[in-house]
Amino acid sequence: MKKILIILIFCCNTFSFSQEAKNSLSLEEYLGYVKKYHPLLKQAKLTTSNGEAKLLKARGAFDPKIEVDYTRKNFKNTEYYNKLNTTFKIPTWYGIEFKANYENNDGYYLNPEFKTPEKGLYSAGVSVSLAKGLLINQRMAFLKQAKLYRKQSIEKQKLLVNEILYNAINSYFKWLKNYQTQLVYNNYLTNAKTRLDNVRKSFIAGDKPAVDTLEANINLKNRLLDLEKSKISHTKSKLELSNYLWLNNDLPLELSDLITPDLNTINNIDLVLGNSIIKAASFNTNNHPKLKALQLKKEGFKVSRKLKLNNLLPKIDLQYNFLTTDYQNVNTLSTSNYKGGLNVSLPLFLRKERADLKLANLKLKEIDFDISSTKVAIDNKIKSNTEQINSYKEQNRILNDLAKDYKQLLKSEERKFYLGEGSMFLVNYREVKSIENELKLIKNQFSYFKSKSTLLKTLNSFSL
Repeated sequence: MKKILIILIFCCNTFSFSQEAKNSLSLEEYLGYVKKYHPLLKQAKLTTSNGEAKLLKARGAFDPKIEVDYTRKNFKNTEYYNKLNTTFKIPTWYGIEFKANYENNDGYYLNPEFKTPEKGLYSAGVSVSLAKGLLINQRMAFLKQAKLYRKQSIEKQKLLVNEILYNAINSYFKWLKNYQTQLVYNNYLTNAKTRLDNVRKSFIAGDKPAVDTLEANINLKNRLLDLEKSKISHTKSKLELSNYLWLNNDLPLELSDLITPDLNTINNIDLVLGNSIIKAASFNTNNHPKLKALQLKKEGFKVSRKLKLNNLLPKIDLQYNFLTTDYQNVNTLSTSNYKGGLNVSLPLFLRKERADLKLANLKLKEIDFDISSTKVAIDNKIKSNTEQINSYKEQNRILNDLAKDYKQLLKSEERKFYLGEGSMFLVNYREVKSIENELKLIKNQFSYFKSKSTLLKTLNSFSL
């Protein structure tokens, strides 16, 4: 993949940088590009398109239909029959279907019941389901479920977008954490080099023993090793972050080494993401997209149950058609010229229908349990994340104070060492403790950021 200096792109596009921070990529700017160009977010929009397509398909069951049935048989110069039957049907919401028909049949061996006048026979009528299929039928159920699925797909899209943005934000936090870690090791590497140079000069002057130069050199090598390890982690997190940076023409971007994360993120994270604690306090769990999707799924099960319940009724289909040879003259329609029929059927034991109804009831109970457990899980996650945020915030305050104390202690130990009152071992020990504390502070900030993003994910607050 061709490496692109992303700074040039940012400078040429909508986001502008100050002269002092021209190489810094803030969380807000990063999220702007993710939301605008990432292909997975474009893919998430297809979820609603899928729901629209299914709704269109369900509505197709109510489309008017034209049917033409033409058959003819000739054998040994004899026309056995010549049958033409055309029908125009209009299905309606309830179990009623309007129908217009034209028949024209003749032939030497034509069944007498199919014989029609010379110009054909016209009919217009209606067919009605009087029991099963009147208030609800397969077509009605599919259409209702398709409408619910369309609404459900909108909620699923929100969940998908929320998940993608959550992962993208955590990638930024990981990049920031590893960059800060690298800075710490780089700073202490500089200190170790300076200390080794000073110790060597003191050794040459006869003020320090040779073992101090050896210990300072070992310390320098440890700092070099730590820095190399941190570079690997930083590179991996930078490449992971690059997965979420794209251009409008679906061209992926790779971060340049010149680009750094915003070290002031901890002070403006609430401005970028919003105060998660305040959002959690005013959040209504019932408005969560996951619960809404489950509620819509339950409504779909209710439609299915209603259909299964309707199947317990007997099938009673009635049809009545007026017959005429002159469709242009309405007066020719008469109740004495008609074609009607009644079809009645009912399974004796209804075992299949009763089993289907029982399964539908079980699905409703299962979805109720699922809704209850999901609601409790969301509420508990919100409480847990809120407590974590408050705890990490307090830990961050303590670790900041400790970092200042450790640095002061290290400076004091170095001053004592150069005055001949301390030892290189104590200097290195104080430095290790100072490094450990700074890394704890960085790790705690990362946990603080992640807990805030996790809470916002639980609230489903990430959106386009």
